Formats: sequence, C-alpha cells, structure tokens
Amino acid sequence: MYSAQGDDCIHTDVSRALHRNWDAPTCGLYQCLFVPHLFLHPCRPESRIWTVMLLLGTCLLYCARVTMPICAVAMSSHFDWDKKQSGIVLSSFFWGYCLTQIIGGHLSDRIGGEKVLLLSASAWGFITAITPLLTYISSAHLIFMTIARFLMGLLQGVYFPALASLFSQKVRESERAFTCSTVGTGSQFGTLVIGGAGSLLLDWYGWESVFYFSGLLTLLWVYCMCKYLLNEKELIIRLEHLAKGLSLSKQTKVPWKQLFKKAPIWAVIVAQLSTGSTFFTLLSWLPTFFKDTFPESKGWVFNVVPWLVAIPTSLFSGFLSDHLINQGYKTITVRKFMQVIGSGVSSIFALCMGQTSSFCKAIVFASVSIGLQTFNHSGISVNVQDLAPSCAGLLFGIGNTGGALLGVVCVYLAGHLIETTGSWVSVFNLVATVNALGLCTFLIFGEAQRMDTDSAYIDL
Repeated sequence: MYSAQGDDCIHTDVSRALHRNWDAPTCGLYQCLFVPHLFLHPCRPESRIWTVMLLLGTCLLYCARVTMPICAVAMSSHFDWDKKQSGIVLSSFFWGYCLTQIIGGHLSDRIGGEKVLLLSASAWGFITAITPLLTYISSAHLIFMTIARFLMGLLQGVYFPALASLFSQKVRESERAFTCSTVGTGSQFGTLVIGGAGSLLLDWYGWESVFYFSGLLTLLWVYCMCKYLLNEKELIIRLEHLAKGLSLSKQTKVPWKQLFKKAPIWAVIVAQLSTGSTFFTLLSWLPTFFKDTFPESKGWVFNVVPWLVAIPTSLFSGFLSDHLINQGYKTITVRKFMQVIGSGVSSIFALCMGQTSSFCKAIVFASVSIGLQTFNHSGISVNVQDLAPSCAGLLFGIGNTGGALLGVVCVYLAGHLIETTGSWVSVFNLVATVNALGLCTFLIFGEAQRMDTDSAYIDL
C-alpha cells in the first residue's frame, strides 16, 4: 500500500490490517494523521495541522462556554435579572452538559469522533451566534436564554468524549499523552481569549458582540475543517448509520459485562470523577476566595495568571509522559506518576492557599495547583484509552458525567461549608479529600493493559 525505504518501511501485514479495519474514505488521510507509528515524513506536517486545528476547536469550545459568564452582569442589568435568575441561566448549561457525555462517546466510537466534533461544533456555533437575536423573539428573555444555555450544554457535552474516542483509535499509546495535553491546552487558551477579547468587546460594543464573536469564529473553524481537512465522503453521515451508532446493539463485539466487572475500569472512572469535580469546585470558587480574602486585589491577576501557568505545564506533562514511556518505563507506572502530581501534589498547594494571608503567595499556590492539575491529562485521561480504545469515548463520557454531577454537589457543599464555618480552609480540605479518594483508588487498582478484548473480539 505504501512504499518507503529504511526506517520508514511499512510492513505488508500492517497494511492488510488497515484495509481490514478502516473504511476506505478515511484510510488514506487518517493513517498519516493519527497513527504516528505509520507516519511517513511527508504526512507529518498534516498531522501537526490536525493537532493545531483540534487545539483551536477546544479553544473555541471554551470561548463559547465562558461567553455567558462574562456577559452575565451586563445581561442581568439589561434584562433586570436578580442573582437567582442569573444563576438559573448559568447553571442550565451544566444540566445539559451532563446528559450527552455518554451517548456522545458511544456515538463517536461507532461513527467516528471527527464527525461528532463537527456536528456539535456547527450546532453550538450557530446557537451562540443567534443568542442575541432570541431577545427580539419574545419578552420571555429568561426562558429563551435558559433554553439556549441548556442546548449549549447538550451540544458541548459530546466534545471531550469524542476527542477521547478519536485519539484512542488514531494515536498510538506512546504519543497519546502529548497529543491530549496539547489539545487540552485549548481550554486555557479559550478562557484567556474570551476573557481578554470578550471584555474589550463588552465595553466597546455591548454584550451582543461577544456572542457574535464566539459563534462566528466557531462556524469559521467548522468551515475550514470541512473545506481543507476532510473530503465530501467523510462528511456524509447516513441516517441509518447514525441510528445504528446511537443504539447499543447486542451484537457488539465489546464485552460490556466483563468490562464493567474489572477493577481498573472503575478505578479510572472514580479517579476521573474526583478530579473533574474538584477542578469544577476550584474554577467556581477561586474568584470569590480572592475577592473575599484580598478585597484590594486586581481581578485580572487571579483570573489570568493561573491559566497562563497551566498552558506550559500541560504541554510539559504530555512531553514528559511520552518521553518516559519511550525510555522504557511501564505505561501504568507513568500514568500513576502523572496522577500523583495531578491529584496529590496539586492538592497540597490547594491546602496552602487556605493557610496564607499573603496575596502574592496565594497567587503562587493557586497557579501551581491549577497548573499541576493539568498532569491529569497524561494520567487518567489517557488511561481510559489504554484500557478500552474501542469504547474509550463512552467510558470517558461516564466519568465526565459523574464528575460534572459531583461537581455540582461539591460546589454547593463548598458554599455550605463557607457559610457554616466562616473559613475557606474547609473548602480546600474538601478538594484535597475528594482528590485523595480518587488518587488512592487509581493507585491501588489502576492498570494499563487493554481490557476491551476477548477471544471473539473484533475492532469496531
């Protein structure tokens, strides 16, 4: 199928396996783009383009996600919402976000993660762009905004499970960590971009411009993906294939019953659940912590610096993880080492935040804690793909759903603890406790051997 000389030679048996397991339309391009051990040198620039484009997609996902929180104060003033009504609009995203994680992952495993990514991005970009127009439809602004935010959560809920499914099928084990970490930095970039550009647009042109900016950029990204990186056949999704992908057929070759009886599967789900919920808790309460503890502090400092730190640490964690595996260290040893840093060491710095009275030290502790949490990308996030590449999207969706739901509980519990104890120490103790439970479970039961196979297994 391919011809090359020396180290670039690709064996015939591998080519046959690709012909057997991959559909013809996706075979040529994606073999070069997402299977590093099958890379030919001419294809490497294209693979880097794909990585950059997926990073931009994650960036735009967070731009759209954070648009409403940035505009919340201005919209509340414009529509005369009180705090309770604003809370209803903001929280509606997370209820929608919880509902599509599992089905999004399963659908990605069946029809391809790239198709799910583009479908969802097209829809959330469109909804974001027309959100200001909804205010002219009716005077029931609260209802329309709540519905729009709920739909946004539904559509964005499939994104990260689709990425997990895509990487598990197209990226080899020794390069998954850096790929996931690189694309994952889009969340920090998106938060910074919309925080900076969105704030300026809000001041200059009003809250509507922020929605137009985020939505239209997303639609432009989808257009570029479809125009330059995918061909027409890859974009067509037949209705029968979509329906088949949504169903959990009894004829599937994935041994579901045996899979969910294995301790390592539950270990990574529990660990993902704990890290997701604690990250959500810190994301929600850190601005309030700094405002309450250091009233004279500048908001742009504590809202920007930790996320700037998180970008290089995320990239470094992915590079370090893949380097250690390529040096011969066991995959599970590297995954657990990354998780110790991501859940354990980061919690130590979170605890330090509650013990300091210095603003500078608090910024340092917060930045290190948020930065080290990105090591989770090279730990449990990739471990899902190690254990079950054929259904990594669905398993990731299960853990992400649990993390989001537990996150809602932890955020509420954190507020209750603050009101009851009058101290922020209790909040950081909660974060450290939940992280410790997830970390210990993963350290005891975590494995990296593939578990979605049996004697009758056939790749989906």
